[in-house]
Amino acid sequence: MTSRTAGEHTFVTHDGEALFYRHWPVAGERCRGAVLLFHRGHEHSARMAHLVDELDLPEHAFFAWDARGHGHSPGERGYSPSAAASVRDVQTFAEHIRDTHGIAIEDMTVIGQSVGAVLVAAWVHDYAPPLRALVLAAPAFSIKLYVPLALPALRLMYRLRGRFFVNSYVKPKLLTHDPERVASYQSDPLIARAIAVNMLLDLHDMAQRVVADAAAIKVPTQVLISGADWVVRRQPQDQFYERLSSARKERIVLDGFHHDTLGELERSRAIAPIRAFVLQEYDAPSAPVSLLDAHERGPFYDEFAGLKQPPQPLKGAYWALVRGGLRLSSWFSAGIALGFQRGFDSGSSLDYVYRNRAEGRSPLGRLIDRNYLESIGWRGIRQRKIHIEALIADAIARLRRDGQPVRIVDIAAGHGRYVLDAIGAAALSRTGIEHILLRDYSPPNVEAGRALIIQKGFGTKARFEQGDAFDAEALAKLEPRPNLAIVSGLYELFSDNAMIRASLGGLARSVAPGGYLVYTGQPWHPQLEFIARTLKNHRGEAAWVMRRRSQAELDELVASAGFRKIAQRIDEWGIFTVSVAQRVADV
Repeated sequence: MTSRTAGEHTFVTHDGEALFYRHWPVAGERCRGAVLLFHRGHEHSARMAHLVDELDLPEHAFFAWDARGHGHSPGERGYSPSAAASVRDVQTFAEHIRDTHGIAIEDMTVIGQSVGAVLVAAWVHDYAPPLRALVLAAPAFSIKLYVPLALPALRLMYRLRGRFFVNSYVKPKLLTHDPERVASYQSDPLIARAIAVNMLLDLHDMAQRVVADAAAIKVPTQVLISGADWVVRRQPQDQFYERLSSARKERIVLDGFHHDTLGELERSRAIAPIRAFVLQEYDAPSAPVSLLDAHERGPFYDEFAGLKQPPQPLKGAYWALVRGGLRLSSWFSAGIALGFQRGFDSGSSLDYVYRNRAEGRSPLGRLIDRNYLESIGWRGIRQRKIHIEALIADAIARLRRDGQPVRIVDIAAGHGRYVLDAIGAAALSRTGIEHILLRDYSPPNVEAGRALIIQKGFGTKARFEQGDAFDAEALAKLEPRPNLAIVSGLYELFSDNAMIRASLGGLARSVAPGGYLVYTGQPWHPQLEFIARTLKNHRGEAAWVMRRRSQAELDELVASAGFRKIAQRIDEWGIFTVSVAQRVADV
């Protein structure tokens, strides 16, 4: 245990659960920051308490949670609704520490072990918190299940049975050489002996995505690898480390260590480099990695440039067959036909996806259309709409609490459905809204949007006009001056950061300090090559090639314009993000 006394607390996470955590205040008057500890799968915060003394950081407050379904936190043992829900729990926990204990996220160091390391790595990837440092001990990016075809079998059983659990096959002696740790693991009544299969499958998929896209992480990162780990594979740990974009990164290989890296008998070999790594980031912080020029160099530029090149002949033939199949399907499916007619990224296509009603010639056409509407990208788009509506309503509520009349502008609204739905869903269409200005570059979108305003009964409170979302001067002169600006589904379609900075700069000149910006991103997409090789966009380009922006890059662009991010949502697949930022400084 530890000589520092821990307080026992709870925080309310995003879905109303009250999760348990321990807090060890600083041992003195000065607080340099916080260290957040995230335990292994099956375990809980008390089993990491020894690190508070062993790391010997008296000027740092320590916090350690019991993940939902673990320790003193509620829920079925080993269960979480999804890995994405647990990652959002991490975000809520960090926000709680910031707001309740007064420690900025910029002054936090995060240490995660095994499953905890996967969750915090995904958090840093998906939410881009500006942490001081990140330490991952034996991250469980790939668990050794030993049974052939275990994952496909579990996926099939989950589809057939729904929720069920599997017991841990790992014996305590395979976790650590420390006999006291082995004995305490065997006797601890708070250990979760099983894990929900949905969580196991989610963690596998999330880990694969984070390892493949580790270049999106720029936080100073240390990875500790146990050399005799019977539980997880080493190769993905090395791949993750090698792909990191961090200016400072460190890999420590601990020969002979089992999986419980931070609870091993000779754990001082792990603790000493962690302490040195953490202290250096407080004594002499690494220079921040800027991504403002990521459209000209770096891994996401290289990926974009590769997709713009024609594929090799064999792959080219494959994609030609896929395109032919889609063209044939467009004779039957209304959604696919609309995509080829207007562009698959057009406002018309998005409005069709939002409506989510299969249409086509004959039952076969409707079946093809339903399959089209259920593709992973369109499911993500519909979840993005839900998140947009929630954050628009939240920003409106903030303005109303401050006694401000709400003046909204959406600079690339498509048909404007999500904005009008958000206001209507919040029962705000007749109160608190002074003006709604919807803009779009496409005349068909403007026409459809005007019809939607009439259909939804907004009258003169809303208007739709044609406008260029990248015309900084026009945006700076918007009238009436907005205090809630919305940019949805736009910046993802354009590679050049100069265009994005011009747009954001115009909005920053228009939105007064204290106002809000709701913006979307697409840090990852599983069908990026499929889109580039087979679909056309609204600009008439035969190939719809997108350059991904990491959330860190997008947030830096927003911050450089004078906005500070205060909230974010992301779908369970990690594809689309929605964020809200507040205008904080003149530029």
